[in-house]
Amino acid sequence: MSEKLFGTDGIRGIANQYPLTANFCFKLAVILSHLFCTKQHKIAIARDPRISKDMLFCSLCAGFTAKGIDVLDLGIIPTPLCTTLIPTLNVDMGIMITASHNHYHDNGLKLIAANGDKFSDSQTTILEEKMSAYEYESDYDENKIGKIIPVEAGLKNYLQTIQKLASSEALSNMNIVVDSANGAMSAILPKVFKSLGANIISLADTPDGYNINQDCGSQHTEILCKTVIENHYDLGIAVDGDGDRIIICDENGNRLDGDQIIAYLSSYFKRHNLLKGNTVVATIYSNLGLGKYIRSLGIDYQTSAVGERYVIEKMRQTGSNLGGEESGHMVLSDYSHTGDALLTAIVVCLGIKESGKKVSEIFPVFTPFPSCSKNLRFADKTIISHILENEEIQNCIAEIKKQLEGHGVVLVRKSGTEPVIRLKIEDENADLVQHNIEKLLNCINKYSI
Repeated sequence: MSEKLFGTDGIRGIANQYPLTANFCFKLAVILSHLFCTKQHKIAIARDPRISKDMLFCSLCAGFTAKGIDVLDLGIIPTPLCTTLIPTLNVDMGIMITASHNHYHDNGLKLIAANGDKFSDSQTTILEEKMSAYEYESDYDENKIGKIIPVEAGLKNYLQTIQKLASSEALSNMNIVVDSANGAMSAILPKVFKSLGANIISLADTPDGYNINQDCGSQHTEILCKTVIENHYDLGIAVDGDGDRIIICDENGNRLDGDQIIAYLSSYFKRHNLLKGNTVVATIYSNLGLGKYIRSLGIDYQTSAVGERYVIEKMRQTGSNLGGEESGHMVLSDYSHTGDALLTAIVVCLGIKESGKKVSEIFPVFTPFPSCSKNLRFADKTIISHILENEEIQNCIAEIKKQLEGHGVVLVRKSGTEPVIRLKIEDENADLVQHNIEKLLNCINKYSI
């Protein structure tokens, strides 16, 4: 059985290595043309600024236009803007070319349905089957050749959404450091915060194709935190390369993760009667203390599998308009189809200004349970499958689950985007956490050579 191409957020890999090659993208475009581009015969494609964007974009365009499909070129824009625009463009689907928070040599393809949702498991399963059975075809029609049509879709569209949230001077007198990760938000994030009246210092806003997420952005907040402290600013805001995840820091440079942001948004939405379904959704990877806090507010707390699209599915099932992940994806579904770092940042800042408090007086919102997380990286995904199917490792995991039952949790999962196994153990007892993480690591290390 071949390794699955699609993870929790599309296809991800090293650019110019399978599957992120020119040939693969051409082939993918041809198959997508047959399967999904059958009504409007149009597709919208956007990208972040990493160096491989042109190669992948041109390869996809060649495949689509060869099959008579017009390509609407959205240019370099963030993922949340791409997913919001797609339903307005009369297209069959869209593609966001991005590797999100990853290094520049990586890239990926996020497939987006005509309604702005990420492709479902059933859609990617069909696509995987067709890809594996594909043979070179010659049924190209000289009378059916598509066009590439540039579409302006930048700051103006974001400002229309932001006007629903905040007035032009809503953040006046706030001092904020913003980090655009040298990514797709670089031309948007600083301008929006200036338009809202904030005094800003802008970091990592000059992408060159190679510096995306390099020592900056949501994964690397050291410079952000240092800049906030040195300039005595109120807070720092960092996004990732495609602008769908956010991390903040307080005036003392303390990093605050996605779980703390979910907790704050839950309280803010509840207080302002904005919460729908009286429900907030996170994933099984969020800290157990988050659920305890949200329930203390009288809010129903639901969890989904790890992955933003699973959060969104659960939100729809429960009628919620608020969900997120510990990694920093925040879904405010009244305003965006997907995780949106910019909109989340604005809501958080509005709440902070309204409170009149320092960020450190608000955060942390809840006390997390003792927790230990490890990311184990391997050469390829086949090694991961071998490890996770190992009987001794499975027995070790089962023993830990039994020991923690009712008061703790052990999570072992492979990343949907990288050759990584993610481990996480939580419990109210910190010693129990440390003992069991060491036990599990020792077991896995025996078979990972």
